[in-house]
Amino acid sequence: MRIEKLKEKFDLRVSFTHFPLHPDTPEEGQTLEEMFAGRNMDIPAMKARMKALMAEEGLPYGDRDSTYNSRLAQELGKWAEGQPGGDAIHDALFRAFFVDLVNLAKLDKLVEIAGKVGLDEAEARRVLEERTFKEAVDADWKRSGEMGVTGVPTFVANGVGVVGAQPYEALEQLVQKAGAVPRNGGK
Repeated sequence: MRIEKLKEKFDLRVSFTHFPLHPDTPEEGQTLEEMFAGRNMDIPAMKARMKALMAEEGLPYGDRDSTYNSRLAQELGKWAEGQPGGDAIHDALFRAFFVDLVNLAKLDKLVEIAGKVGLDEAEARRVLEERTFKEAVDADWKRSGEMGVTGVPTFVANGVGVVGAQPYEALEQLVQKAGAVPRNGGK
């Protein structure tokens, strides 16, 4: 992935700020046709474009016909970031949603994903049931709005951002302009 390549080349600290992408999606999810109703979207073309972008990045991509509310997944991700090995949750949630077509609004599915990356399932369940990281994700949503984020992914370095699936070179330029220090002379 591009971010991993950047981290190999530059001394970077990467953090996630969550964004309210389709926050009104019901827990049971909705079809892409329902979500984009009245917007004159060519859904097959949109899916083909996403599949091509994912393939460029070497990422798997399933034939997604529905979308799900990701709020609880964001809260799980926020908690996991503070756990040893917890950063793995982001890739696992990506795979669950985009490849395995899992409904990330389902608490039991999220707990299972947490367990698969080595996180304590009982603690993950407690965090989700008690909504322990609700306020932290609310703060992320507020921050993403203040930063002008309108879509995902958005990459921000030192207050400057680029939106969308960007070529590696664009991300490298972004971090260089922000003053990122190359590792081992930039090789």
